Amino acid sequence: MRLLFIRHGDPDYEHDSLTEKGMREAELLAARMQGIRADAYYVSPLGRAQKTAQPTLVRNGRSAQTLDWLREFVYPIVLPETGEKHLIWDFMPAFMQENGQLYSAQDWMKVPFIAQSDVPAEYIRVCDGIDSLLAEYGYRRAGTEYETDRPNKKTLVFFCHFGATGVILSHLLNFSPVAFLQHFAAAPTSVTTVFTEERERGKVFFRCTGYGDVSHLYAVGEPPSFSARFCETFEDTEERH
Repeated sequence: MRLLFIRHGDPDYEHDSLTEKGMREAELLAARMQGIRADAYYVSPLGRAQKTAQPTLVRNGRSAQTLDWLREFVYPIVLPETGEKHLIWDFMPAFMQENGQLYSAQDWMKVPFIAQSDVPAEYIRVCDGIDSLLAEYGYRRAGTEYETDRPNKKTLVFFCHFGATGVILSHLLNFSPVAFLQHFAAAPTSVTTVFTEERERGKVFFRCTGYGDVSHLYAVGEPPSFSARFCETFEDTEERH
């Protein structure tokens, strides 16, 4: 089985929509996706994901099922020393250094400021969502792997968000979502590809073969949006700090 996770186009967060650039990106994505034979499409309920999916769905004469657990993962934690609210992909390097438990796949939810927030319950909700969907296709979670008696080569496409994709990947690949979201950034309309591997009969791991691919933008000279990244150098005050 192949899973394709697509981030929405360049966002207009104020209106939960896309910028003009985001609409161009969505059309370029649709041209790329026209050659992919998908068995099912799924989309976040948020407007920016819906608008990103639309050109692909129209071009392929298809429809998508809206899944609430694909919405963006925007559940804040409260920093212990300052009382400030932060999302789990917005920590400074020094803070991650001081809280090394955040890198642990087994223990990240036990960190007090994580445990006291809505993050654990919402994380479990997303994990249950993807596991329930995969079970419909014959793949059932069993510890850190999946089991199947109906292996297949179907392709599922998900139009969603940077944070949501990071959370799902952390579950499929068994690592901390905090660590992943701190160190990876997927540009708008990027495509992330994950395959099943059944190297032992009935036992399945997932493997990511490409993260955040924006080749459809580079092919026509459309620069990727900066969204999801922070400043490359501290002195650059025009980039997000």
